[in-house]
Parts: sequence; structure tokens; C-alpha cells
Amino acid sequence: MNLTLWQTILLSLLQGLTELFPISSLGHTVIVPGLLNWGDLVHDERFLPLITALHLGTSIALVIYFWRDWLQVCQTLVISVKEANVQTGTEGWVNWLIILGCIPAGILGVFLEKPLKALFASPFLAATFLIVNGLLLLLGEWWRRKHMHGAKGLPPKEREIRTRPLSSLKWWEALLIGCAQALALIPGISRSGATMVAGLGARLSHEDAARFSFLLGTPLIGAAALLEVPQLFHVPAPTLGLICLGMVLSGIMAFLSTKFLMRYFETGRLDPFAYYCIGAGALSLLLFIFLPK
Repeated sequence: MNLTLWQTILLSLLQGLTELFPISSLGHTVIVPGLLNWGDLVHDERFLPLITALHLGTSIALVIYFWRDWLQVCQTLVISVKEANVQTGTEGWVNWLIILGCIPAGILGVFLEKPLKALFASPFLAATFLIVNGLLLLLGEWWRRKHMHGAKGLPPKEREIRTRPLSSLKWWEALLIGCAQALALIPGISRSGATMVAGLGARLSHEDAARFSFLLGTPLIGAAALLEVPQLFHVPAPTLGLICLGMVLSGIMAFLSTKFLMRYFETGRLDPFAYYCIGAGALSLLLFIFLPK
């Protein structure tokens, strides 16, 4: 695999930034190399393991950022298993919701591995699904506003009553959000975006939907790394060094992105990201059509 320093830096920063923003990291890591004519890199059989390694850097950053949450997850899981008792509506219940939400994407990722890998060879398709992703984000905000109908003019505290806490989700709702997360196996569909839209549909606040989305992604990224990253162990030492550098850069960018987004979603919405996806996807399609190959 012919990987250069500048390719490593660009892909790493791109991955770390776009993984948590609801704009599809996979889509960008397929589209941008396509626009830059990095065909040799994209079609290399180790390109997906490379991207997965960068995802692993992102996952490590998420563990560091949410370390208190993950410590609580481990503690409460041990206690609930030991006592054989799980109470709904508690933080312990949220931990089991995280596990349930990971199941759909995990199963589909294993059984559809080969067809999904083929999608990485098509930047045109990734750009198309980036537009679809933007439309899904707009749909999620439309659904939220529809549910909040009649709340206009009410004080913020009274508006918050119309949302529900994360711990109130039922098991089947967590599975549905997990199914939405599975859509991100398609380059161009954002994992965080799809899960946040599903979370908003379940009447979670933007902040809780974002937190649940980020927690859901960590185990799946780690599992994918166990499957794909070992393929990189036999690359030349200089290339392996670049990959390690990329993981560090991706992790730093992901940590900063998470910190920004958790504050942003206290009051912000998905609309700006939706318009970006639609515009970037449409522009990429035009470039793929009219630029000389």
C-alpha cells in the first residue's frame, strides 16, 4: 500500500472530524480520495483496514472522553448480572440499552461484509448517499418540530417536558436506534446522524440523542478494528508508522469534535449539517460527472 504522509494527515483529520459530526466519515473518506484521484489507494485491499485503524483512534478518544460513563457501564453490568436484576428507568438500564443498540449493526456488518466492502470503490455512490443522509437529518428535525407542535412560546423548562430521558427508552426502541445505526455501514450515511435522528424520533433531546449515539459507536468501532486492523500488521514499518500517526491525529480531532458537539447539541440542531451534506454531495456528483478522469 503506497501511503504518503500528506495522505495520512488528510485522511486522519477528515476521519476524526467527520466521525462524530453527522456528516458521514466513511462517505468523506471515499469521496475525497476519489476527487483527488487517489485510485491506487482506495482500490488497495488494505484501504478499509486503514480506515478502520483511524476509526480505532476515534474510538479510543471516545473512551477517554466518556471514561466516567464507561466505568459506570462496567460497574453496573457486573452488579446487575450478579444480582440478576435490571431495573428500567435507571442508569444501569441505559448500559443494557447500549448493548442492545449495538446488536443490529454488529450482525449486519458480519454477514454483509463483502457487499459492503464493494461500496468503498464507488465515490459516486457515496456522494449520492451523502445527499440521502442530509435528507434524513432534515426528516429528523421535521419530526421533532412536529412533535413539539404547540410548544412555541412556552418557557424552556416546559418545552423540556415534551422530551424524555434516555433511561426511559424501552428495549425495542434501543434496537430500532441500533437498526438506524446499521445504515451507516453504507458510505455516505452518517452513523451519528442516523442514530440521532432515530433518537429524536423516540423523543430524546438533542443532547441525550448525541450521547447515546457516541456511546453506541464505541463498541462497534472496537469490534471492527479487531477484524480489520490485523491485516495491517504485515505492511512495511514506515507505512505502519504512518498508520500509527494517523490513529493519534484522528483521536485528537475526534476528542475535540466530541467536546464541541456535546456543547453544541445543548441548544443546536441538525439542520446545518443536513444542508452541508446535501450541498457537498451534489457538488461532488457534479465534479465526478464533469471533471476529466
